[in-house]
Amino acid sequence: VQLQASGGGLVEPGGSLTLSCGAYGGPINIWRFGWFRQRPGKAREFVAAIDWIGLMIDYEDAVKGRFKIFRDNAKNEVFLEMNDLKVEDTAIYYCAAQNRRDVARDESIYEEWGQGTLVTVSS
Repeated sequence: VQLQASGGGLVEPGGSLTLSCGAYGGPINIWRFGWFRQRPGKAREFVAAIDWIGLMIDYEDAVKGRFKIFRDNAKNEVFLEMNDLKVEDTAIYYCAAQNRRDVARDESIYEEWGQGTLVTVSS
């Protein structure tokens, strides 16, 4: 499975964006997914993760209540809806996947990574 992230862009503080992670080369119905981000000058960090069917979800504390991860296995896509964006959300966002069913936030265990999409929050 190969991943391609898209949907990044420039948005004002308080605005919204929805990122998409398309999977190619095979079905994703038994893969778990995660979104990670790398903010300027910082290491990559966990943002959100979802299990294979969308029943178990995990969020990093700073995005809880503002971001929503969900998936459409029929379309081979995973999404990150981001609301009430803040300047500190500015980062390159990456999607990642692993052929396991439960949810996980440890980036070292993810096998496949998308190329990243840039989100800039600025007025």
